[in-house]
Amino acid sequence: MKKALLSMLIAAACGGAYAAPKADIVRQKIPGSDFPIALAVSIPSTATIHFVSGQVPAVVNKDAPADSLEAFGDTKTQSETVLKKIKEILNGMKLEMSDVVKMTVFLVGDPAKGGKADTKGFMEAYTQYFGATAQPAPQLNLPARAVVQVAGLSNPGWLVEIEVVAAKK
Repeated sequence: MKKALLSMLIAAACGGAYAAPKADIVRQKIPGSDFPIALAVSIPSTATIHFVSGQVPAVVNKDAPADSLEAFGDTKTQSETVLKKIKEILNGMKLEMSDVVKMTVFLVGDPAKGGKADTKGFMEAYTQYFGATAQPAPQLNLPARAVVQVAGLSNPGWLVEIEVVAAKK
C-alpha cells in the first residue's frame, strides 16, 4: 500500500499519471470439487462486461408444429442449440465461451421426465463447452452459474433459456 501511494505521489509530482496495476479476472474453484462451475468470479475494473440476453432453442424439426417439443427437441438438444447460439453471438463480439463469467439457466420441467427439469440433459450439453471434457479441448475458465426450474417459457415447446455475462480485459 505504501509503495502504491508513493508511486502515485511521485507520478503526480512529476506531472505523470498513475496507472494502477491491471488485475486479472479471478475464478474461484469449488473446494474439493471438479464440478464444472466456479464458486465465484471476480472481475477487475479494467475488464469490459458484456450482457447477452436470454437465448432460446433453435428449431430442429421443421415439420413439427412451431410450439411443440418435437420442433425443438429434448432438454439436451435444446441446450446444445442454445449454447451454440451463445457461442456464435460471443464470437461476433470477438469473445469466446472462455470469457463467460456468469450463466443463468432456466429449465422447464420435461413432461417425459415427470415434469422435472432434465438437469442431466442440460449438463451433457454444458460440458461440451465447459470443464475438463469440453471439446475440442478442456475449457477451464468456468463461469459462476445458476440453474432454476421455471413453470414455463413464452413458447410451450421451449424447455431451455440461457443468459450469460462475459468479461474481458
